[in-house]
Amino acid sequence: MSNDRLSGVALIAGSVGMIITMGLHPSGHIPAADTVPMIRKIIAVHGLALACLPILFLGTLGLSRRIACDNHLALIGVVFYAFGLFAVMNAGAANGLVFPVLLRRIADSAGSPQAIETWRLISRYNFYVNQAYAQLFVAASSVAIFLWSASIWRSRELGRGLGIYGCLLGPVTLGALFSGHLNLDVHGFGIVVLGQAIWFMVAGKRLWGGKNNKQPLPA
Repeated sequence: MSNDRLSGVALIAGSVGMIITMGLHPSGHIPAADTVPMIRKIIAVHGLALACLPILFLGTLGLSRRIACDNHLALIGVVFYAFGLFAVMNAGAANGLVFPVLLRRIADSAGSPQAIETWRLISRYNFYVNQAYAQLFVAASSVAIFLWSASIWRSRELGRGLGIYGCLLGPVTLGALFSGHLNLDVHGFGIVVLGQAIWFMVAGKRLWGGKNNKQPLPA
């Protein structure tokens, strides 16, 4: 299998995994009786998301080599996306690994209002940390998609329609984020993931169906 096809599969698989994650992500108030099964679900969906991150990075690395041209936009895009993946990895760890521990502490503190309030304060702090990392990911990944799309437009690789979509998606997402109109709860973050997944899956499909790229991926 060629490097282009491997990269295409990675982009599609990683994107599908992220969509499944957001589709199964719990939201709203968690009843005390559902704490244990909800903890398992939270760990499972975030474990899937964390597993998708290196797959997406490998896919974008192959994508960048395919669309690279003299202006280095694709390379800069990889740098921004790697920064964003590091941020969302921390967000996933905070929400998928730290938050379940806090839920257990809250459940174990039943009958002690002071202890419950203490763990809830810590949980709230963990939420704000999660939100900060999520914002960094949305900003960095939007810049990356814009740069890749500009490179696609200039190199005429993978179709200009994909380039136009990405050149619109990146700035629109950034505008919504910085204006405060994009709330990064489960639904808002899910919209971002879906919009980016469409771009990645189209790119992955075109990498799969395009001409073979003989350049090897870096060891």
